[in-house]
Amino acid sequence: MKYIDEFRQKEAAQAIIKKIRSLSRKEVNIMEICGTHTHSISKYGIREALPENIRLISGPGCPVCVTSATDVNRIIEFSRTRKDAIIATFGDMMKVPGTDSSLQEEKARGADIRVVYSPLDSIEIARNNPDKEVVLFAVGFETTSPTVAATMLGAKEAGLRNFSALSLHKLTPPAMKALLDSGEIKIDGFIAPGHVTAIIGARAYGFLAEDYKSPCVVAGFEPIDALLGIYMLIRQFEEDRCAIEIEYDRVVTWEGNTRAQEVINEVFEPSDSLWRGIGNIPGSGLSFRQTYSEFDAEKRFSMPKGVDAEPKGCQCGSVLKGLITPDKCPLFAKACTPEFPIGPCMVSSEGTCAAWYKYRRIA
Repeated sequence: MKYIDEFRQKEAAQAIIKKIRSLSRKEVNIMEICGTHTHSISKYGIREALPENIRLISGPGCPVCVTSATDVNRIIEFSRTRKDAIIATFGDMMKVPGTDSSLQEEKARGADIRVVYSPLDSIEIARNNPDKEVVLFAVGFETTSPTVAATMLGAKEAGLRNFSALSLHKLTPPAMKALLDSGEIKIDGFIAPGHVTAIIGARAYGFLAEDYKSPCVVAGFEPIDALLGIYMLIRQFEEDRCAIEIEYDRVVTWEGNTRAQEVINEVFEPSDSLWRGIGNIPGSGLSFRQTYSEFDAEKRFSMPKGVDAEPKGCQCGSVLKGLITPDKCPLFAKACTPEFPIGPCMVSSEGTCAAWYKYRRIA
């Protein structure tokens, strides 16, 4: 199978690992900033295959996980108070726990909450329920925002008056900057997500090399991709270079998808955004432009303020910043499991805790 099987070949992986081992001498901390990378690294035992001087750190790469407790509580409270509303959301958000409930629990209590597989599905829900207000709980990184923006274009063209969205999109580069600025953790270089970069282009990470002297490699998601991305970073470290490089060149370009960027910029503009575990990051969110304010749920309704309270004992915030690994959380694989998750990092299929749990090696 083209572009899959050839990136999963054992012999090729072993050859790259051998090259990494022969080249790498420096102690380095590499952060992957994508949940799909985290799962690939965990599934294929890449972390364990590397020499001890290379430390892989999982960062805030899961959009469900980085959605703040405040915003989760806001939509839960909204579902309780607005009986005339239908909430459309992605499946992973259903089980994310708020302070005292979740969307799944509120649905069981009678709230009209529906899972959509594409944001465009919410337009059909609005068309079919003209007597209801339909609110899209829009969560995601740069990969989701073009589709949500296109949904808003479609809603405007259709003249929908009962449709809006709560925009909680997150932008990756500002989060990378915030992690470096925090000084809480030493990060020598980044593996950047291929799908996000396919939208925004590799040039979006230029500031890492120019301002922070932090190399970055955009990598795909198969095990060979991840290993090649690590090898390219190690080569930069050992050669005392600092650049933005693309391993995933079969998909990613320097400029990105300019048409997708145009659609996003037509509907949204950058804004501050609250991230779980990190706090407010300037310019890391997307808010509706004035020309599309009629679809802004923030302005359309008196949205609840929400309580910023993490589930008791949950260490997801520290996991998302890379300060601890999931197994250091006292709840991990005990009180908190995929069947009974306490924190969002165990809920989402892209969550770091879910990856560590699914692919953990039990002696």
